[in-house]
Amino acid sequence: MIILFDLDGTLIDSTDAIVSTFHHSFRVHEFGHVEDKDIKALIGYPLDIMYSELGVSEDKVWDFVATYKEEYRKISTLKTELLPNAIEAVKIASEFATLGIVTTKTGLYSKILMEHFELMDYFEVLIGREDVENPKPHEEPILKALEKLDTKNREIWMIGDTKLDLISAKNANVNSIGVLCGYGEKDTLKKFTNVILNDVLEAIAFLQNRKK
Repeated sequence: MIILFDLDGTLIDSTDAIVSTFHHSFRVHEFGHVEDKDIKALIGYPLDIMYSELGVSEDKVWDFVATYKEEYRKISTLKTELLPNAIEAVKIASEFATLGIVTTKTGLYSKILMEHFELMDYFEVLIGREDVENPKPHEEPILKALEKLDTKNREIWMIGDTKLDLISAKNANVNSIGVLCGYGEKDTLKKFTNVILNDVLEAIAFLQNRKK
């Protein structure tokens, strides 16, 4: 079995890091006030899309992204936590499956975070925003991860907390599990997968039972 995990809202809670870094970029570029709830509603999308949706003009978006990345690099490990049960879930999953990470975060920072939490060694592949042309919900990130793994005769599952993860899985023709520990609402997730569980530990228990 191959299990691919999203990061934000699935394995980690980096809400404080993301929101505070957005506010930092808005201050630097004198953009004006943006509500926390509006930023949180877009977590899971690539940074450029988030800024565009928040009203930044197309010609300025990448300036904001650059400022964001510079600040996020400094504070990400300080303001990011593992979600409850994440460590246990990853360790159990590694005993019966090959694991990967597919995220719209920058892969470099994602790897740093996973190394900080001493989890990176459990994963065979990590695909971040800079590794693809088309981020989730496009299928490219998942297919890119699978290119690096032996997929022959193996069940493939994507675990994520937003519709972006589930749509990407559907587009890539792989199975998916929606988890409620992150940013997606149950009613939304139900539109894109038949399996919705509370968190990654429940998701791994579900998959482990399939192996028996």
